[in-house]
Amino acid sequence: MNAPLAKWQTAWAEAAENGDALLFATGVLGFLMPEDENTTRAPQLVPWQVKALNEFSDAWRKRFIEQGRLSIKSGHGVGKTCYLSILILFALLCAGPDTKIPVVANSQDQLRDGLWPELSKWMGKLPEPLRSELEWQGEKIVIKCAPEEAFAVRRTASKNRPEALQGIHAETVLAIFEEASGIPEETIEAGAGTLSTPGAMAVAVGNPTRRTGFFHATQTKMRHRWRCMTVSSEDVPRARGHIQDIIDLYGRGSNKYRVRVLGEFPDKDDDTVIPLSLVEAAQRREVAKANVWPVWGVDPGRFGDDPSALVAREGNVLLSDLIREWHGLDGPQLAGRVIALYNELPLNDRPKEIAVDVIGVGASCYDHMRLPGSPVREITRGVNVAEAAAISETEHRLRDELWFRGLAWFQAMDCRFAPLIAHPENAKLIEKLMGELSAPTYDYTMLGKRKVESKSDMKRRGVQSPNLADAFLLTLAAGIYPRINPHRARDYEDDGTSWAAA
Repeated sequence: MNAPLAKWQTAWAEAAENGDALLFATGVLGFLMPEDENTTRAPQLVPWQVKALNEFSDAWRKRFIEQGRLSIKSGHGVGKTCYLSILILFALLCAGPDTKIPVVANSQDQLRDGLWPELSKWMGKLPEPLRSELEWQGEKIVIKCAPEEAFAVRRTASKNRPEALQGIHAETVLAIFEEASGIPEETIEAGAGTLSTPGAMAVAVGNPTRRTGFFHATQTKMRHRWRCMTVSSEDVPRARGHIQDIIDLYGRGSNKYRVRVLGEFPDKDDDTVIPLSLVEAAQRREVAKANVWPVWGVDPGRFGDDPSALVAREGNVLLSDLIREWHGLDGPQLAGRVIALYNELPLNDRPKEIAVDVIGVGASCYDHMRLPGSPVREITRGVNVAEAAAISETEHRLRDELWFRGLAWFQAMDCRFAPLIAHPENAKLIEKLMGELSAPTYDYTMLGKRKVESKSDMKRRGVQSPNLADAFLLTLAAGIYPRINPHRARDYEDDGTSWAAA
């Protein structure tokens, strides 16, 4: 009669079968959950690690059908190396005999003095039968029965030596980028073949020290392809020890505080129109929706491969379920899609105005929406963003003015993204919108007026055309349409609502 399995054996088997890294952490390595009482000083996860383990597990289960990408920017001392150690041991012991894990940093010292000792520590916490399956070889950890097929290896990356991911081919590849702000883009380009194969995953973590490069791109222009997280030291009790020192030395408004404590990219006074941190805050915020009718913005794609986009806003709330992106449509086809979407909605959810950018192919879209018999004929408004600024005297063109209205909308801190209910598949579009909003820079004309970076200039530096962002900004060119409340008449033009005054 066989002896019953130990608890760790059951947990290990279930973690491997279900791709559950959190179960591996709690059932095999012995971590407690954040809410568990801890009277024995046992290792204990913090909430962000639980969330990140679940995000990783979801991506892991889907790794053969979609690219798994996870990007985590954080302050100091939040437990990143512990988290990565869990992932490495989980992958080595649960993925099967054809698994390779390149662990990449921009210096050997960083790995030797940081992640590698942490990994050794947690290897020592494994149950003996599992620990005996692994062999530590200095720069490499291997599965003894398959040392050439299943291993984790540390590698450095530099502009002069970008080949850190080359030669890594396996059924399952887990590429880990440690302190990813220092990873050069050349490394990613050289390893593109490895990262694009089915079964390949990538996890990038680090302090967001630079506003350029690969790590910054995962959280901005490429964030629709990455699962992005931000972890503040203020939210991790054991990481708070250094906070007062940072405040005393540099101040709460400093970039040091943003990077080392809040886990945010540094601010720069000269370029970005809408900081990513403002956009992310709106996604997390809960505020009451203003009692107004929705308005839509439609930005037709005009550079060949650029998509056309529609974004809906209801006062201080961006309507996440009503974001659309269409590829390969001419003006009449786009008009048809917009009208069809309008007809699908209940009367109470339809917009009172649709603002369409009329430059280029937008003109034919506008014309078709305004044809006799069109249900949106009377509510369609053409907007020429190349015209002079409508109200502001500090911006060069209307397009520039709308971008800075967008900045004011987010700065007011009373706006939010509505939760996804009917269209959960829009999550990637929302991430893409957030990245686009934080992508353009601005400069000044010779007359001292602010001018936002053009779409063509953005393309030249490798940033895609921000069509979703422009569609959102077009909603700020629309009017304000209060819903009639028979019990309490309100004039929303005069109530001081910040989004109305933007």
